[in-house]
Amino acid sequence: MSLIFLEQMGADGSDPRIHAGCEYVLAHSITASGGFGVSGSVSERPPPPSMVVHCLNGNLLRSMIAFGRLDDERVRRAIAWEAAAITGEEHDRYYASTTSGPGFECGVNGGEPCGWGAAKAMRGLAAIPPRRRTKKVRAAVESGIAFLLSVDPATAAYPTATKVSSSWFKLGFPSGYVADVLQVGEVLAELGRARDPRLANTVDFVLGKQLKDGRWLNEYPYTGKTWFDVDRKGEPSKWVTLRAARFLKSALG
Repeated sequence: MSLIFLEQMGADGSDPRIHAGCEYVLAHSITASGGFGVSGSVSERPPPPSMVVHCLNGNLLRSMIAFGRLDDERVRRAIAWEAAAITGEEHDRYYASTTSGPGFECGVNGGEPCGWGAAKAMRGLAAIPPRRRTKKVRAAVESGIAFLLSVDPATAAYPTATKVSSSWFKLGFPSGYVADVLQVGEVLAELGRARDPRLANTVDFVLGKQLKDGRWLNEYPYTGKTWFDVDRKGEPSKWVTLRAARFLKSALG
């Protein structure tokens, strides 16, 4: 999680500490299938392919690419896993417990296509410069855009085995596996869809959260889950304000 959060804070990938962290993750997290696997083990053995999920793979892809690792073969394999898992093309096997099918189907979400996983996967692929995206990556990106816009993002009414999580509607920072409505807008804007009319309610939702002084609150800080607390819950946040302002600038000009 540290590298994921550091990327969101704009850390410098040339810093030796970032370099060491990237090398550790790449040495211990890549599965035989190519994706980054979920594992709490400190074993030298890589996690099994059955432990790859879109949210973690997308988050780590975003970090690795931001930190200058796009040309690392291990990162390229994780990109290939992501694209194939989304489209279903040339994907060897899905697992009922984790990534259970194409189109963001996930066992953690009861086998339903996961909105959180889609947002994170698209953030990872969006980090690849357009000229460096392969045909398969472009196809996966288009599938992701279609899924994220298949419902009104402001409602977050993506398929779920339970009910729509209230976390969707709490703007926060930093961001782990949980996505909020703003993050869907952010990644769609990054992929060139900022002015899509289907984001109109998302724009209104974000504007509706703005304080009179122009700032936004951090409603979902990862309090107690980071080396230090970035913000206090429910207080004005420069980080959330930056997120909101960047999205609104893309959407409204």
